[in-house]
Amino acid sequence: MTTPAARTAVAPTGSRWLRRFHTAPADAPRLLVLPHAGGNASYYFPLSAALAEHAEVLVVQYPGRQERFGERCVESLHELADLVTAELLGGREAFLDRPFTVFGHSMGASLAFEVSCRLRDAGFPPAALAVSGRRAPSIAAPGAVHLASDERLIADMKLLGGTDERMLDHPELLAAILPAVRSDYVATETYRFRGAIPLDCPVTALIGDIDPRVDEPQALAWRTHTTGAFRLRSYAGGHFYLVPHLDAIVSELLADLPARGADTVSTGAPTHP
Repeated sequence: MTTPAARTAVAPTGSRWLRRFHTAPADAPRLLVLPHAGGNASYYFPLSAALAEHAEVLVVQYPGRQERFGERCVESLHELADLVTAELLGGREAFLDRPFTVFGHSMGASLAFEVSCRLRDAGFPPAALAVSGRRAPSIAAPGAVHLASDERLIADMKLLGGTDERMLDHPELLAAILPAVRSDYVATETYRFRGAIPLDCPVTALIGDIDPRVDEPQALAWRTHTTGAFRLRSYAGGHFYLVPHLDAIVSELLADLPARGADTVSTGAPTHP
């Protein structure tokens, strides 16, 4: 997986929040992807390409980056979850009309969980949730990098990887991306779990074995957030272990996707009070 330049979506979604890079068979299930802190939709173009024959992949584009560069960044993960959920529900005939799985990496994992809970409560439960490179919501992840200097923030980005170092060494590019990155760090480091009812869908947790942000016990705690099946997979690598292990990640997601042509389980009504 690489970090390609911005691309035009092959099939427009009609939403500034969602990008579709590849068409998929009409009876294919859907995969909703929530990017990491500082990430953009185009980063997941290779994942979309690898899954195109099996699923319609929709990648969320956060405000403040690429074609949404001029928009206000969102510094609350709960607010961001509300906005993403509202967008999905507002276009449910286009986005929630077939069974779907949700996948998020790093900050996107916490966001994927929050969005999944909100969709479940609205009567549109995901078929499965896959979370990558992130400790369970019930384990607080305090941090103050968002309050630190630009130099400290850049050092943390280099530690985690996932960003082309040529960008980190280019003053003009840095000036363009740092506001969105810092806003995402605010959202990530100030996020606190509010005690949502556990999901009932399968949850898969994926981590790198030397990730400085999450260890195995912290990832195992995801199993307390579902009454459904749970599995943990560990791969060689750090926070962005998924880059060299794209094929394996695709296999994990394929295992979580509903069968092609499966009837939707969405009811449009809340599943509990």
